[in-house]
Amino acid sequence: MDTNNLTYEAAFEELKEIEADIANETVSVDVLAEKVKRAAALIQFCQSKLRATEVEVNNIIKQMEKTKKD
Repeated sequence: MDTNNLTYEAAFEELKEIEADIANETVSVDVLAEKVKRAAALIQFCQSKLRATEVEVNNIIKQMEKTKKD
């Protein structure tokens, strides 16, 4: 999956579209596995983005706390 230009918001929107297509049964059996595979890749991408953001925010908070103590 090409994630170079993908944002969290775009991935999340695409996931919502896939979910709606599957829920509304507008996905043919022929493409269902393809959609599920894409959804799994998007979920993995979103989880990675969230973990990276959490680490970055925690680092910023630690820096702020360190600066505040000094």
